[in-house]
Amino acid sequence: MHIEVLAEDQSGSIALEHILEKILGANGSVHSWRIHSYKGIGRLPKNLRGIPNPANRLLLDLLPSILQGYGKSLPDTASVVVVVDLDDKDCAKFKQDLLDVLNTCNPRPRTLFRIAIEESEAWLLGDNNAVKAAYPRAKLPVLSSYVQDSICGTWEVLADAVHQGGSAHLSKSGYPEAGRAKCEWAEKIAPRMDVDRNESKSFQVFRDGVRNLAGI
Repeated sequence: MHIEVLAEDQSGSIALEHILEKILGANGSVHSWRIHSYKGIGRLPKNLRGIPNPANRLLLDLLPSILQGYGKSLPDTASVVVVVDLDDKDCAKFKQDLLDVLNTCNPRPRTLFRIAIEESEAWLLGDNNAVKAAYPRAKLPVLSSYVQDSICGTWEVLADAVHQGGSAHLSKSGYPEAGRAKCEWAEKIAPRMDVDRNESKSFQVFRDGVRNLAGI
């Protein structure tokens, strides 16, 4: 099976590359995938059949046209996996909005939507052993105080646990540095994750959904 994976940002795509290999094996051996990274999540357009601005690199803004294109081009043996953060949205409504986009496609590509609650860093925090292996000086009280998949400012929790100066430093420094830090966390923690022991419920749903697609 081949999977086209849509990730809302670079750090998410880095983590997914490692995670998918742990779930599916080496890319191209039995299963293959290609990850497309965007510049942010954006928002779904009001006109789902409209023509998007090609210069726009926000995932949800482009999602209707992307899925329509995949519906016409992907073979039956291929699937699409869309991974987005929940942030502060209502999860049930957000999932239905995504399904509504898919339902406008004719034909519809086989598509799996998976939502990280609250942010993709929740999946990294789902494996404390991986965090501690990547960052031996991680602050254990911060890690132990985190409630899995809670709406709490997830990336800030991880920053407070592993980054010098914590989230306060990154928030003050602005996005470029925060973005680099998130990519570093993904690169260091995701390869050390045990996908079968991850405690994040939203990660478990992602993992099991990918396995189901692959017939595992």
